[in-house]
This record gives sequence, structure tokens and C-alpha cells, in this order.
Amino acid sequence: MRQQRKKLADVITEQLESMILDGTLLSGQKLPPERELALQFDVSRPSLREAIGNLQARGLVERKQGGGTFVNRNLNSAMRDPLMALVSKRPETQFDLLEFRHALEGMAAYYAALRGQPEDYEALKQALNDLPSPGPQESKRAQAEALGQFYVIMARASHNMVLLHVMNTMQSMLVENIERNLDMLALHTDVSDDIGRQRHEIVEAIAARDPEAARQACNTHLAYIEKTLLTINQRDSRVQRALRRLEI
Repeated sequence: MRQQRKKLADVITEQLESMILDGTLLSGQKLPPERELALQFDVSRPSLREAIGNLQARGLVERKQGGGTFVNRNLNSAMRDPLMALVSKRPETQFDLLEFRHALEGMAAYYAALRGQPEDYEALKQALNDLPSPGPQESKRAQAEALGQFYVIMARASHNMVLLHVMNTMQSMLVENIERNLDMLALHTDVSDDIGRQRHEIVEAIAARDPEAARQACNTHLAYIEKTLLTINQRDSRVQRALRRLEI
């Protein structure tokens, strides 16, 4: 009997681990009360407590006296160490991050088209429709965070837990990269329509279940942003050199 209960606890442990991996349970989120979880998993409360104890021993959750059980807030700390923070703030690394996004987001788009479910596509379309307008009155940070969430939803639609975990752990870096890009692009409103259209093409290709078209649309979108930013940087550099010559 004890051996059977242990096996049941292991099953619950794996299910809760999967919920943490796929983003159903987020870092810092409070778990539902034991009574609700026991009903959800259709198990006894002792088996549930054993499963939560397993998660606690692995550092995935933490219990607060009288306050409940929470997903560990420091799960993503490896991607937020001082070196990663330095990388995210160095201007010269912004294009490195854009290049990495080609691989990460292109893969997310590919597998979202390949394995996504109707509810995933609806969530992705809703996230796209909910993006703040790029007008000057809108906070660039709010836009960047909404876009970061859009890409997390796309990664969730891929049903690849590793890909989703990487996207979640790098979220702060990606949002900062997007915010920097938005700041530069804000001075060139002629590109905003193109960028918005490209995002719609990504979602359309995913919803059409065309993996290659989805990846290509994603890469075309990022390549356009990269080329535009390079042009802006070069133009600004030429202006700065011209101003220095005038000063001389």
C-alpha cells in the first residue's frame, strides 16, 4: 500500500513539474490550496503533500508558514546573473540578441505551426490584437512587455517545454532588447506599418499550419528590424561625424 502511494505521489510530482515547465504555474505564483489540488488530481491529501514535498526538496517550490506554497521565485536566476545583466545593457550586444532571436523565435513559430492547437492560435491572435498601438503616447516599456508576452504565447504554442523555458528565462533580456529597438524605431514612424503587417503574417502562417512559412515570416520580420536599425545607426554616425567637422 505504501509503495502504491509513493508511486502516485511521483505521478503528481511529474504533473506539477510539467505545469511549472510549461508556464501553467509561474515563478512566484501561489499554488492552489491542498484541498483544491487533491480534487484536481483526484488523490488523497497525504499523496499530494508528499508530491509537494518532492518539489520542495528539488528547489521548485517553497512553503511559507501560514502563507501557503509558492513556485520558487529564483527559478530563472541563472539567466539574471550579473554577467547576463551586463550583456543585456551593452549597446553593442543588442544586435547579438537580435541574431539569437532569429533562432529562438523562428523555431517557436515553426513548431507552433506544426504542433499548435486551435486554442493556441486563438491565444496568439488575441495577444496580437491586444498589443498597444505604437503611438507616441504609449509607454515603450508597456509595448515591449506586451510583445515579450506575445512571443511567450508563441513559444507555448510550440509545445516544446525546453523552448518555452528558455523564452521565459530570457524574458527580461528580450523585453529590454525590444524596448531599446522601439526607442530607436519611434523616430521613424514609416516602418511601424511594415512591422505590424509582418507580425500579422507570422500569426497567419502559424494559424495556417505552415511551419516553413511561419519560420520565414519570423526571420523576415527580424531581418527587417535589424536592417532598419543598422541604417539608423549608420545615419546617426554620419550626422555625428558631420557635426564634429563643423565644430572643428
